[in-house]
Amino acid sequence: MALSEVYWDHQIPLPKLAPVQAKATVALVALLCFINSYDGEFVFDDSEAIVNNKDLKPTTPLNNIWSNDFWGSNLSSNSSHKSYRPLTVLTFRLNYLLAGGLHPVGFHVLNIILHAVISALMIDVFAILIGGLAYDEKGVKLNNAPKTSLLAALFFAAHPVHTESGVNAVFDVLLICNVNVYELSQRLLLRKNPLHVSEMLRTGLLMRLTLMGLGGLSMLYARWRIMGTGPPAFTEVDNPASFAENMFLRIVNYNYYYSLNAWLLLCPWWLCFDWSMGCVPLIKSVSDWRMLWLLMMWCILIGLISQALCSQDSQKRRTLTLGLVLLVVPFLPASNIFFRVGFVIAERVLYLSSAGYCLLLAYSLGHCCCRWTRFRKLLCVSVVALLCVCVARCALRSHQWRAEQTLFTSALSVCPLNAKVHYNVGKNLADRGNSTAAIGYYREAVRLHPTYVHAMNNLGNILKERNELIEAEKLLSKAVSIQPDFAAAWMNLGIVQNSLQKFEEAEQSYWNAIRFRKKYPDCYYNLGRLYADQNRHVDALNAWRNATMLKPDHSLAWNNMVILLDNTGNLGQAELIGREALKLLPNDHTIMFSLANVLGKLQKYKESEGFFLHALRINPNAASCHGNLAVLYHRWGKLELAKKHYELSLKLDPEAPGTRDNYNMLRRKLDQLKQSAP
Repeated sequence: MALSEVYWDHQIPLPKLAPVQAKATVALVALLCFINSYDGEFVFDDSEAIVNNKDLKPTTPLNNIWSNDFWGSNLSSNSSHKSYRPLTVLTFRLNYLLAGGLHPVGFHVLNIILHAVISALMIDVFAILIGGLAYDEKGVKLNNAPKTSLLAALFFAAHPVHTESGVNAVFDVLLICNVNVYELSQRLLLRKNPLHVSEMLRTGLLMRLTLMGLGGLSMLYARWRIMGTGPPAFTEVDNPASFAENMFLRIVNYNYYYSLNAWLLLCPWWLCFDWSMGCVPLIKSVSDWRMLWLLMMWCILIGLISQALCSQDSQKRRTLTLGLVLLVVPFLPASNIFFRVGFVIAERVLYLSSAGYCLLLAYSLGHCCCRWTRFRKLLCVSVVALLCVCVARCALRSHQWRAEQTLFTSALSVCPLNAKVHYNVGKNLADRGNSTAAIGYYREAVRLHPTYVHAMNNLGNILKERNELIEAEKLLSKAVSIQPDFAAAWMNLGIVQNSLQKFEEAEQSYWNAIRFRKKYPDCYYNLGRLYADQNRHVDALNAWRNATMLKPDHSLAWNNMVILLDNTGNLGQAELIGREALKLLPNDHTIMFSLANVLGKLQKYKESEGFFLHALRINPNAASCHGNLAVLYHRWGKLELAKKHYELSLKLDPEAPGTRDNYNMLRRKLDQLKQSAP
C-alpha cells in the first residue's frame, strides 16, 4: 500500500516532537493562556445566553433548543437575532444539569478544555493542509509532528483574539473543515495531471463531494426555514456601515472593517468586548486617512493570492492557497456580503479565520528560516518571544474577562467613543451601589449617543432614587418619545410622575407600558400602588391580583394585598389571601409577618405566634416583627414574653414607632401587678 505524500518541512528552529508530545505541548500552552479565568463570573452576554436563558432549565422541553435562538427566543420572532447554536445551548443545559444549577466554573472549565483539545487537533489539520501525513500499512503515523504545523498550532492555541470565542460552538465545524480539506488536498491539489471524471467516479470522490454539497445545502435550507424564512432585524446602532448613505460608502466602510479584523489577527492588543455605538467612526470621505488601511490590506491580500496562483513551487502554492481559503472563507458570513450582520467587529467570528492566519505566519517564518540561515538563532529567539507575548496577552485578557468590572473598564481606553462601553461601566457601578460614579458614565453615554434610550432610562432611575424628579421625568419622557414601545421607560416614568403627584399622567404611563408589554407584573404592581395612594382599593387589589397571576411568586404584590385588606378591616379576606400566598411562597417572612398580624387581630393567638416565630427564624433581626410579636403577647396576657420581645425590638431599633410607648405601658402594668401581689 503506497504512502501518502510525505510532508515537506522548512527548517523551523523547533524541537522534534512525537505526535502525542506535540499535541500535549499545544494543549498545555492553550491551558496556560486561559486557565486563570476558570473561576470567573458570568459576564456580559452570559446574563442573557445562560443566566436568563430558559432553555437551560430542566422544566423547559428539550425540543425548544432546536427552534429557539442562542438567547432562548423563538427564531421565527421578529425580535430574534437568528443566532442558531443548538449544540452550544445543549452543552449549556448539560452543564446546568450536571452542576445542579448555574455555576460559572463548569462553563468556563469546559470552554478552556475544548479550546485546548481543538488546538491540539489543529496540528493534524495544518499538516493535512500543508502536505499530508505519512502512515504505514497498518495506519500508524510514521513521521513526527511537522514543525510548521506544530508552530501554527502553537500560534493558534495562544492567539489572544480567542479570549472571547465560544470554542464549544466551533468544534464540529473544525472537524467538518478537516474532512473537506483533506479530501480536496489529497485528491485535487497534489495531482500533477488533471483529475478526470472517470477517476473521480472510480475513487468515489465525486459521490462524497456530492453528498457533502447536498448536505450543506440541506442544512442551509433547514436553517432558513427555522429562522422564519427571513433575516434578523438590526438597527443602525448594531451596524452603522450597513445604513450608510450610498453604496460606495457602505463598501468602503465594510472594507475598513475587514482591515480592522486583519489588524486584530496581526496585533491583538486592541481588544474590546463591544465595537458598536461610535467605537469605529464611519469613513465619510475618500480623503479620510484611514483609507490607507484599506489599500494596505488589499495590496497584501493580492500579493498573497498572486504568490499562491503563480508560484512554481507546488508546496508553496498549496500552502498559501489553503491558508488563504481558511483565512477568508470562514469570515464570509460576517462580511455583510450575503446579509447584514448585527455587529461592527466581533472577535469571536475570527476563531476559524485565525487558523488560516496562523498557518500563513508559521509557513512564512519557516520560509524565512530556510532562506536566511545566518539568522536562524535570532529567528528562534523571536518566535519564542512572540509566543511568550501571546501567552501573556491571553492571560491578561482572560483575567479581564473574569469579572464585568474589569472587562468593562478595560474597554474605556480602547473605545472611548463607544457609548455602550460607558453605559456598561455605569450599570456595573450602579449594581455595586456606587450610583454617584454611575451617573457620570450614563451622562457620557447619552452625550456620545443622544438617542441612547437605555442609558436615559437607567440615569432616570438613579435620579429618581436621589429625588431629582424633574430631571428624571425629562429624561424618561425623552426616552419614550424616541422609542414609544419602550415599556420599562414608560413604567419608570409612571413611578416618577406618581412621586410628583401627577396621578392621571402616571396612570396613563403605566397603561402604556402594559400596552407594549402584555405580561408586565411589575407594572401592575406599581399601578396598584398608585391606586392605593388614591384610595381606589378595589382597583389596587385587581392590579395586584393581575401581578400575581402573571408572576405567582411576586411577593410584594401578595403582601400589599394582605396589608390593604387588613387596613380596610377585611380580615377574613386578608387571611385567605395570606394563606394562598404562603402556599406559593412558604418561606417568605414578610407575608408570614403580615398574616400573623391579621391572625392576631382575629384573636387566633396560637397560630399568629407560630407565624411570627417562623418569620423570626428566617429573619431574626427584624425589629418590627419582634415588636408586633410583643404586642400579640401583650394582648394574650403573656406579659414576660411581651417584655422580652419589646426589649429585643428596641435593641434592634431604638426609634421604632410606638414600641417605646407600648413597652412603657407594659412596665407600668407589671409594676402594678407586683405591687398588688400579696
